[in-house]
Amino acid sequence: MRKFGIVVLSIILFASVASAQKITLDKIVAVVGANVILQSDIELLNAQYTMQGAHTDKCFLAQNLITQKLLVQQAIIDSIDVKEDEIDGEVDRRMRRMMQQAGGQDKLETFLGRSVIQYKDEIRPDVKEMLVAERMRQHITEKLNTTPQDVKDYFNKMSKDSLPTFNKEVEVAEIVVEPKLTKEEKEYYRQKSQDLLNRIKKGEDFATLATAYSQDPGSAPQGGDVGFADRNTFVKEFTAWAFKLKAGEYSPVFESPDYGFFFLQVIERRGEQVHVRHILITPPITPESLTRAKGKADTVYNLLNKNRKADFFSAAASVYSDNKETKFNGGMILNPENVEVRTSYIPTDKLDPQIALVVDTMKVGGISKPVLYTDERGKKSYRIFYLKSVTDAHKANLAQDLPKIKLMANDAKISRTVSQWFAKKRKETYIKLDPQYQACPVLKDWSTPTTTAAQVNP
Repeated sequence: MRKFGIVVLSIILFASVASAQKITLDKIVAVVGANVILQSDIELLNAQYTMQGAHTDKCFLAQNLITQKLLVQQAIIDSIDVKEDEIDGEVDRRMRRMMQQAGGQDKLETFLGRSVIQYKDEIRPDVKEMLVAERMRQHITEKLNTTPQDVKDYFNKMSKDSLPTFNKEVEVAEIVVEPKLTKEEKEYYRQKSQDLLNRIKKGEDFATLATAYSQDPGSAPQGGDVGFADRNTFVKEFTAWAFKLKAGEYSPVFESPDYGFFFLQVIERRGEQVHVRHILITPPITPESLTRAKGKADTVYNLLNKNRKADFFSAAASVYSDNKETKFNGGMILNPENVEVRTSYIPTDKLDPQIALVVDTMKVGGISKPVLYTDERGKKSYRIFYLKSVTDAHKANLAQDLPKIKLMANDAKISRTVSQWFAKKRKETYIKLDPQYQACPVLKDWSTPTTTAAQVNP
């Protein structure tokens, strides 16, 4: 169970700031061009950070809002905007997260003191402004390119005494064998799903049955409702039906190999966004299916032991592995924290603990016996691991750490470009700060000098 008291407190704080705060005494803390930032805006942003478990100071929040206003003002000039369905999708994503934290729509509406529909309308302008600001920020840096010479120059300018130390890293490949039910074993769960669909078509309430029977933990508490989403949100089988049906229509029962049996109803369609609700029935892993998976994994392991050629594990992964993310790249597990520069080098302190426990006793080039693995969703599989390389902890150098240093150089270039943009833009824009915020170190020299302020139209 979640720390419910903390969640309740956060949501109450979030709601009270959004409504009551602006009814009580308020003040202007900043004027940015033709836009005004209120103290209640600072408090609302602070409540949002608090809900997410983050803590920050009012100076940082004020700077955050001022830079957002600068970005939005320039976005209007540059005709940069976001589509209505993008805003809908982000609003729905936020509301789903809040409903999940609160324990359902009814509880959330009690805490907010208003309906979810009303609240979505209230936050929509703020969400749009945030998305526009982010789009403008991307526009500022979209043409940046970090060349090999840029990386070399960046590294050479680093003080040798301040070079980062990278932790021990490993490269690990895997072959995943998932337990699978036979057609006969799955038929019971397909029929269970079909029976629920039949009950709904005969008049029973969709939301009630979804709450009682659906095995999707994210949508079941909301009566199966997943809100608006685009084509990239769902697995392909779900997407095919969600964007094929008209509003009000039901899909037949269909299967997703990764999740189980679905059926869905389209509620509304807006361009490339669709609002659906669904019920998921997930067949459980049986002892018999696990035994079959173990037998297949043992057979693959024996094949690997008979053929120790360097590329045989890679070839075996493409044939036998059930992990779609790794089977076609030689079974290599990629660093999940380094998405900009995809790399197979994983710091041992970031390695999945179940995998770390296995490879810790292996030598480079070694292959593990099949081990039973349980993922974050509780799904079990048998996995065989291959330890390709081990890199000991060391000071950064270009020979070993080029992808990481390139990422650092790219981040530095982006940060420098954005900072230069803001430095120029704030000199061209009338900015007035409340005395309380003029003392903020991060906002030093942001106010337009009083000698020139009279010459600038606020």
